[in-house]
Amino acid sequence: MTNTPLQTVHLKNAWRSNHPWIFQRLVEKPAQRPKPGAIVEVAGVDGTWIGRGFYNGHSRIALRILETDPDVPVDAAWFARRISEAVRLRRDELGLDAVSDAWRVVHSEGDGLSGLVVDRYGDLLVVEFFSAGMFRHREWIYDALRAEFPGCRFYSFADEHVQKQESFDFRGTEPVSPSVITEHGIRFRADPAGAHKTGFFADQRENREWLSHRVAGKRVLDLCCNTGGFGVYAAVRGASEVVGVDIDDAVLEIARGNAKLNDARVRFVQADIFPWLRDAAIAGEQFDVVVLDPAKMTRDREQVIPALKKYLDMNKLALGVVKPGGLLATFSCTGLVSEEQFLDMLRRAAFYAGRTVQVLKVSGAGADHPYLAHVQESRYLKAVFCRVLD
Repeated sequence: MTNTPLQTVHLKNAWRSNHPWIFQRLVEKPAQRPKPGAIVEVAGVDGTWIGRGFYNGHSRIALRILETDPDVPVDAAWFARRISEAVRLRRDELGLDAVSDAWRVVHSEGDGLSGLVVDRYGDLLVVEFFSAGMFRHREWIYDALRAEFPGCRFYSFADEHVQKQESFDFRGTEPVSPSVITEHGIRFRADPAGAHKTGFFADQRENREWLSHRVAGKRVLDLCCNTGGFGVYAAVRGASEVVGVDIDDAVLEIARGNAKLNDARVRFVQADIFPWLRDAAIAGEQFDVVVLDPAKMTRDREQVIPALKKYLDMNKLALGVVKPGGLLATFSCTGLVSEEQFLDMLRRAAFYAGRTVQVLKVSGAGADHPYLAHVQESRYLKAVFCRVLD
């Protein structure tokens, strides 16, 4: 795999970008097509060397550039170095081990590893493949991760739509037993086999912590509560009452377990938030703090406007049950929706709800989810904390 000379793939047009993705329409079809995810040399339209990376003739993203130094091969040692750098950032620079044993180890393009996400939950590493190239070279990745986390367990998977787009077939690894992790002194069961995404939302760690210091003695509503992150934090940090609402009974089971782990009292309700919020407003229910953290709305550019409409409807309803002077924490993890669009949606939701919204803080994912300034695609989470006035 390492000694055979790499095939060269040529571009059709001049390339003046440092973005790692090069789309199919800009790439000459090679006479001999490499397998999806093969490592290739990339040459410009004039024959000049551009870089090396993954080629995929089946994907919309034909090339993912990994290395732009001609003297540096992309091999097992390259993966070991990149993964080691990512771990060093989290451990030495960010000091995450002092805060939690659950954090993102590799954040795809943000760590120069396009198409790979790795999350750590104690001794369990959850590996998610977003590209055929990362899947194809998974043994190099596992070896590099074992060197950083001796004795770790692995759970690997790839979403069906990714496998279809990238043309690879992976049934995922056998289910593993959950890991109990600690975050700011609060315990959670991370269960990648039984919950959404990689088993736990470590990206919200700092947002949970910030909000939890503003809930003592207050009535808190956690909408789309998933495995109970915000609600459990609120109960542990002294909220007088916490209600968590989610449509998915399977994640609510995990949420109930998380509350139990911390001796926290949270009332979890299995319901669709739309009728639930309408009924709550009619009944005159009001909460001091309302959290709204729905799942990703779309991964299709054509569906951004309908997604914003859905955000508008749910935020308008959520605003209707916030006490005057209370807090609303509202989130979007839809990468295609920009921060600007999300804030504009919130402005309109407040207008339709007849409320005034005073924005206190806008943030995103924790620092273990870095993004490159020239690759905004890795920046997906929007978090807005605001006071709601009449």
